[in-house]
Amino acid sequence: MKLYLKIWRQKDASTPGKIVDYTLDGVEGDMSFLEMLDILNEELVSKGEEPVEFDHDCREGICGTCSLQINGEPHGPDRLVTTCQLHMRKFNDGDTIVIEPFRAKAFPVIKDLIVDRSAFDRIQQAGGYISVNTSGNTIDANTIPINKYDADEAMDAATCIGCGACVAACKNASAMLFTSAKVSQFALLPQGQVEATERVQNMVRQMDLEGFGNCTNTGACEVECPKGISLTNIARMNREYLSATCKG
Repeated sequence: MKLYLKIWRQKDASTPGKIVDYTLDGVEGDMSFLEMLDILNEELVSKGEEPVEFDHDCREGICGTCSLQINGEPHGPDRLVTTCQLHMRKFNDGDTIVIEPFRAKAFPVIKDLIVDRSAFDRIQQAGGYISVNTSGNTIDANTIPINKYDADEAMDAATCIGCGACVAACKNASAMLFTSAKVSQFALLPQGQVEATERVQNMVRQMDLEGFGNCTNTGACEVECPKGISLTNIARMNREYLSATCKG
């Protein structure tokens, strides 16, 4: 395939960026999207030009670092896959592909296609954990009976990889789906009840401090989420937050 690429290039956070055009030939359908970018970078380096910087790590759809806006869609045209799992067979010979970083005030661009998503880390640090006494007579977590439905719901919420597609898909750049998934995975389990009140209040407060917008209720976040995190988690977080507020 021959592809026409329009890629966002930006030297650093303080320098204005722009779209730069590239033409890439010989792209095969079995290549992943990141492999296609690897080939482009090899050509650029061979010409003495600066390669396109982009985030990646596991290339197995687990780490969530390979987050790109492809033709206006987080992770591209496929569903329930990350950018690294997207294959070039989803495109046609002669296609023009626009590649940009995720756009959000809370995700400032570091360079080219790389954004700073440490805002998610700070939300997680605000309450996305449980405190467990590991000294003395500890209780084996496997001995605590948990309803199968609750266990499955908690596991579904825990599959969130923090890629930021929900934020990029939302016109308000809301992080409600991410935050609610992190709240839900503990709210559904007995181990998470001890700190439930502080957790939801602290995580929502940090989410607001980071500059994320409010939920639009359009559901774009769930559609673009590579792990299919459900909107029901947002409803659960709202209930948890209301309950925590009433408790004072």
